[in-house]
Amino acid sequence: MAQAQAALDEIDKRILAELTRDGRASVSAVAEAVHISRAHAYSRISKLTGSGVLTRFTALVDPVKAGLRSSAYVTMKVRQQSWRELKEFLRKIPEVHHVALVGGTFDVILLVRAEDNLHLRQVIFDQLQSAPGVLDTQTFLVFEDLDVR
Repeated sequence: MAQAQAALDEIDKRILAELTRDGRASVSAVAEAVHISRAHAYSRISKLTGSGVLTRFTALVDPVKAGLRSSAYVTMKVRQQSWRELKEFLRKIPEVHHVALVGGTFDVILLVRAEDNLHLRQVIFDQLQSAPGVLDTQTFLVFEDLDVR
């Protein structure tokens, strides 16, 4: 079931851009960058959080510097009725950093990060390939990451 989309005006969009650029920015810094009062910025950020547009504030970690030197995108073909069980299973695997249900030649794509290739192999072979409803997997090694936002 699709959720209703929040109506965002230009101020909301500029606030989101500032918080995307620096999630640790203070409300005062966001207000100054967007050219609104601190109270107005606080109100807007509260509204964006309350409506679910802003879902959380988080840190962006360099995986290599954090000891995760091996990454791969793993695609999965799955049984149609297994998605709900599979997504809960995948949430529990710490090496899985992103999960997307997609349309196309495969059903699910994951970003998996591990300490090294041996660790990555263990996650893929021992956990992902035996996950509930998984029919087939394919692995694409990541040679270099580039965050564009």
